[in-house]
Amino acid sequence: MAILKVAKLGHPILRQVAAPIPPDQITGPDIQRLIADMFETMEEYGGVGLAAPQVHQSVRLLITEDIPDPEQEGEFLARRSVAINPEITFLTDEEVAFYEGCLSIPDFRGQVPRIRRIRVRGLDEKGRAFDREIEGFPAVVCQHEIDHLNGVIFLDRMRGLSTLAYQSEFDRFRAASAAGEPS
Repeated sequence: MAILKVAKLGHPILRQVAAPIPPDQITGPDIQRLIADMFETMEEYGGVGLAAPQVHQSVRLLITEDIPDPEQEGEFLARRSVAINPEITFLTDEEVAFYEGCLSIPDFRGQVPRIRRIRVRGLDEKGRAFDREIEGFPAVVCQHEIDHLNGVIFLDRMRGLSTLAYQSEFDRFRAASAAGEPS
């Protein structure tokens, strides 16, 4: 396994629509190595999701990390997963907004409106079809990564730049707010 170089904002690969992966190639050594390397890369940089274009591979592959449930210790909102050639369907018009970050746009966060509940269909790392409904933060992560497969970055989804912040300032403000201190 290897830690891969992450494409940064400005690299043309981040604005391309990624190509589907032929199902007969999914279990082959190239795609399996890419999946393993992507997990190692995501872990190295502390991400919760990663799309293949972010590691200079213009193919329709994304991964997500375990997402713990902050309200129930030992429980998870979503488990580590692989999605190949994913298709998304919105199941509601209701939106949620989270401050998103991105490994391709390091050190920044911005508030992005996303659909609360979605259905994702695709193939897993063994080429098996899946169809799952997800909501809340896991749905946000999935939408963020699918956007990468379509040449879209989170800045494109922001309704304005007033919430764009350096990560360090975001962390300082959030810590001060939680403590009830003026920022």
